[in-house]
Amino acid sequence: MPPRPKCTKEEIVKAAFEMTREKGIEAVAARELGKRLGTSATPIFTHFRNMHEVELEVRKLAMKEFEEYTAGALDFTPAFKQFGIRMVQFAKEEPKLFRVLYMQKHEESRNFEDLFTELGDTAVLCIELLQKDYDLTQKEACLLFRQVWMHTFSVCVLEANNICHFTDEEISEILSMEFQGELILIRSGKYHLVATDRIN
Repeated sequence: MPPRPKCTKEEIVKAAFEMTREKGIEAVAARELGKRLGTSATPIFTHFRNMHEVELEVRKLAMKEFEEYTAGALDFTPAFKQFGIRMVQFAKEEPKLFRVLYMQKHEESRNFEDLFTELGDTAVLCIELLQKDYDLTQKEACLLFRQVWMHTFSVCVLEANNICHFTDEEISEILSMEFQGELILIRSGKYHLVATDRIN
């Protein structure tokens, strides 16, 4: 009978998650993770085939943390704006977890619809709130969500990478202006592409 592993799968994932939160996912190497657990790297590979599987589990925990962080937005009006505010705050307070969720390089490029499926229940709830609170069709709500999410994401990236910091008041103003502008444009029915032509 093989020897019982010294660490459980849950303990390994928890230790990897805390390492990620402190130093980033790039710091989660097998040897360093083993040291964190007070053992060698061997027990890790009793539960996981490779470190990529560990990273996937860390990402699941990070998403759970993000969803718990944003869950309280439902207690506010408008709830969708509060989701955006909390997303930026999460990037500010948990930059390394934000990077794991939204700034990891993928082997293949994807479209927004592929990304949407990875955003979890929060994204679906946001679409429902937009339809209900602003009397939008599902198509309109999805378009509004996509545009505002990408704008909010850009603010998050600036915060998570320590490029630019915003006060709570600035975050609120930035998100309000973007949301109102997109909503007015979508409701007008005059949304169209504007081509750029070479002058000479």
